[in-house]
Amino acid sequence: MLELKNINFSYNRNSFVLKNLNAAFLPGKVYAILGASGCGKTTLLSILGGLDIPDEGSVLLNGRPINEKELPDYRRKEVAFIFQNFNLIDYLTAEENLNLISTLDALPVLEKVGIDKKLAKQNALKLSGGQQQRVAVARALISDASVLLADEPTGNLDVANADAVTKLLVNYAHNLEDKCVIIVTHSADVANQADVVLKLEGGILK
Repeated sequence: MLELKNINFSYNRNSFVLKNLNAAFLPGKVYAILGASGCGKTTLLSILGGLDIPDEGSVLLNGRPINEKELPDYRRKEVAFIFQNFNLIDYLTAEENLNLISTLDALPVLEKVGIDKKLAKQNALKLSGGQQQRVAVARALISDASVLLADEPTGNLDVANADAVTKLLVNYAHNLEDKCVIIVTHSADVANQADVVLKLEGGILK
């Protein structure tokens, strides 16, 4: 279980983005986080993933607080990210981007998100935005992380591909019951497929 306890975060001391925020995220479930643009959803994901450190409060994994010294191991072993800007290594192929994460065969996972063998051999820079998004999803799915954090994972996809990717993320949590998926989204379709829908408003989750 991943928990946030009494989290406060601000970019300047006069304006808190997250205020005494508490939440628990269970394995085997998909969480959708909704909220207005600029309300702190991406910041919340960054704190959950150990990329940002809260001003106050703790992030706990299985009941144990994660300290700053443990963050590199936590990010490498426990968390997989799907970033809005993809964060692929553009001079590597789609297949090679996945090979950096796992020793498993990348092609079956890429094919699940609609990236065929020909596209898998192309440099990421030569892929369209939607194709890069799907490679980023595949890279997260092939990892052995216990927590998958996704920031608008369907934002660059058409309706059919968005639905396919959402189903893959849901299956990732439901079929591998020790996995938890947390999705920041504006999509009602994504939210409708989640087990739990949360709204970030006024610095707290409701």
